[in-house]
Amino acid sequence: MIPVKYCSEKIRQILVYFLFTILIIFPCTNATAGKDDARYFNWLETKLIEDGFDADMIKNLFKNPKLSFNVKDVSLFFVHSESRLNYNQYLHSPVILLSKKYIQAHLTELETAEKRYGVDKEIITAIILVETNLGTLLGKSHVFSTLATMASLSEPQLKEKLWRRIPAKRRLARKRYDKKVSQKAEWAYNEVKAFITYTSHEKIDPYTIYGSYAGAMGIAQFMPSNIMPLGRDGDNDGRVDLFNHADAIASIANYLKHYGWRSGINAKDAYKVIFKYNHSKPYVKTILAIAKSLKG
Repeated sequence: MIPVKYCSEKIRQILVYFLFTILIIFPCTNATAGKDDARYFNWLETKLIEDGFDADMIKNLFKNPKLSFNVKDVSLFFVHSESRLNYNQYLHSPVILLSKKYIQAHLTELETAEKRYGVDKEIITAIILVETNLGTLLGKSHVFSTLATMASLSEPQLKEKLWRRIPAKRRLARKRYDKKVSQKAEWAYNEVKAFITYTSHEKIDPYTIYGSYAGAMGIAQFMPSNIMPLGRDGDNDGRVDLFNHADAIASIANYLKHYGWRSGINAKDAYKVIFKYNHSKPYVKTILAIAKSLKG
């Protein structure tokens, strides 16, 4: 029979070992990991400076303790399936009623955008509904950390780090993963550059912006690369702030106009334009169905 004293000590040792193992396998959360995670971005920091960004600005940006190697959110990018989204939820009567109330609450901004850009207010509202639940669900991912992490996957050891952290049952096939990482790392680097350019231009602290797991931000869920060329100042305050309803409404309308929307557009062309906003057939069909219900 094992003495009680020995048994207690053994349990204590096991608990200490278990806790140590957990800390190694599951490191600190994003809120506290910044100081340790900064080393993962050395390549990205250097490349941005080489590409012409102010060295002091970039170095200060990457010194911020809020910066994290955002494995949790970026890994979702490699297991997500658009077809699994339940778009039918947006066609329920209570949701349509809320959307009609949104139109009334922002009627001035919507009618101004409709007149200026030729885009139906119901289409704009439908997009805001599906993208952010009428501006109430803007995402909880730190945009800069997310995009910086994605861009840094160009480094082989970081690509491998992410691969090991994705649960085996949810992983893509390895060849598909490698191909997607290669594509998305380059894409994310361009988004990082656009994000830094935008936040610098608008004098916004980049560490205050949160959005989707893929880096989309604001009520309109624009990627950073779309903000400077297609974002619009809807309330005439001299700024483009996609967390502001007037700016988001004007920006969505301008985006759709840029890709071919016009007053009286036919159904076939409308489908093509909305597909530019989100490359998902179920998404486009849902937007059109919502808009039809809002007009009814």
